This record gives sequence, C-alpha cells and structure tokens, in this order.
Amino acid sequence: MAAAGSVAVRVPATTANLGPGFDALGMALGLYNEIEVELAGTGLTLVVEGEGGARLQAQGEENLVVRAVRGTLERFGEHPEGLRVRTINRVPLSRGLGSSSAAIIGGVAAAAALAGARLSPEETLDLALPLEGHPDNIAPALLGGLTVATLVDGRVCSLSLPVPETLQAVAVVPEFHLPTARARKALPSQVPREDAVFNVGRVALLLAAMQTGRTDLLREGVRDRLHQPYRAPLVPGMAEVLAEGEQAGALACFLSGAGPTLLALVEGDGGEVGARMAARWQETAGIAARPLPLSIDRAGTRVERRDRRT
Repeated sequence: MAAAGSVAVRVPATTANLGPGFDALGMALGLYNEIEVELAGTGLTLVVEGEGGARLQAQGEENLVVRAVRGTLERFGEHPEGLRVRTINRVPLSRGLGSSSAAIIGGVAAAAALAGARLSPEETLDLALPLEGHPDNIAPALLGGLTVATLVDGRVCSLSLPVPETLQAVAVVPEFHLPTARARKALPSQVPREDAVFNVGRVALLLAAMQTGRTDLLREGVRDRLHQPYRAPLVPGMAEVLAEGEQAGALACFLSGAGPTLLALVEGDGGEVGARMAARWQETAGIAARPLPLSIDRAGTRVERRDRRT
C-alpha cells in the first residue's frame, strides 16, 4: 500500500550533448525545479508556479509531472483516489535545459518514494525512459554531474563521471522557444564518415580533458559536426554568439541540448562572458537573451519523504 503523507523532490536542470556527444553526454546544472506530491483527497489538484506556470497547470492530467507520477504508481499497483501535485518551475521551457526531463524524473522519483519502492538508478531511468525517449537528459537529472548514457537492449546504461571542481557554467537563454521535435527534424539521416570520425575524436578528447583536469582542451573537445551545423539556421546568430563567448574567455561554448540556449563553460565568475554573449546576440540577430551563471550540480535528484506507512 502506498505511503500516506507527501514527498518533496528537487531536480536539476541539464544540458545535453555537450557539443559532440550527441544523444549520449549530459551534465546537471545548479538550477532546480521543486515538486511536491501528496496522496490525499479525491481527483487531481495541480498547482504550477514559475516558468510556464499557467500553461502547465491548465494541462491537468496531461501535465508531464502528473503523467510520470500516475504512470509510476500504476507500475507498483497503486491507484490513488486523490493526488495533489505542486511544482515550482525554475527551468525555462523548450530552451534546451532539460525541463521535460526534470518533470519526468521528479514525478518518477516522487511516485517511487510514495510507493515505498527502493529503486536503483538504472530502474528509475528505465521507468522514466518511455516518457522521455532519450537517456542523455534524464541521466544527469537523476545522477548529477557529467553523465554518459546510452541504450543497451532497450534499457538505459549510464555512468556518472567527476567534473573539475573549478568548472562553472553560464547559460545564455534567448527569448524564443525551440521545440525539440523541430530541432530533430533539421538533422540529416546520414552524415559523412569524416564528420563521424571527427566527433568520435572530440568526444574522447572532451571526456579525457574532464577526467584529467585539462580544461585548456575543452574548447576543442566540444567541437561538433553532427548536429550543431544543421540546427544553426534555427538559432539565428548562434555562430557569432559562440565565438563571442570564446573571445570573452570561456573555456568552451556550445548549443545546449536541442537549443536554443547557448552554454559556456568557465572557471571563476562567468558574468562577463554571459553578458557579452547576450549583448552579441542582440547586436547580431536582434534577439534578447538573459545570461544565467550556474554551478555544476553534482548531487542530482534529491527526495525528502514526509510520510508514514498506512
């Protein structure tokens, strides 16, 4: 029987791909959504605050957090009469910062806690996968830090790797949205072999640089030929803004996930880097953007249970 009371979950934003690691690499960022779930009353009570609050609250049963909670509870044979869900969204929607993954992982983790289930990370990711479709965002949202994730026989295989302690991030978030489905449609079904070889080498260099602390190699390590060149037309001014970040002293700059957010890795205060990138976006393409200096989250999803067994 499900536990009475409530569960509070904190889930980090994420950035996927990290340049060449298309659909494989991800990293958690210090920007968090908070989710509270309670089995109480009858029907659904949903309150959404923050980013996209009104639209997400109006979704009701179709809300992604609600779907993740209900779907996971059903996997454990639980069909509660009443469900109360409250979320505080800080992760921008449809901007390449893992808002969907935060909703899904948060809902799955909350439901598992309410059901009294002790899941391994792999089991949690497998429950989340049908709602997300790709493991590269859900893995860092759950595990924190830098993650490598792929599918093996339909199941998620993932590893969390250490990140240099000095590393910070700056997300430069534009005012427009870019749905992931649209960004995927821009990708070709085939790529030249030399481009595939280029990316294999850059992924290896990026991971080696991270693990050895060679942050001077990150700039070359994030170069990509598999997705960023094809998505660039959907993000006006992208090349110029990424170049501005490098000129401002960023260790590396790349498209965050499917975009349109652009992300810089820095050491120390990244305020100037972010400000210059945002200013260049306005000058080059007339696009307003806000820079968000962020830490690298190393804790992943955190769950606080506030219940007693009934």
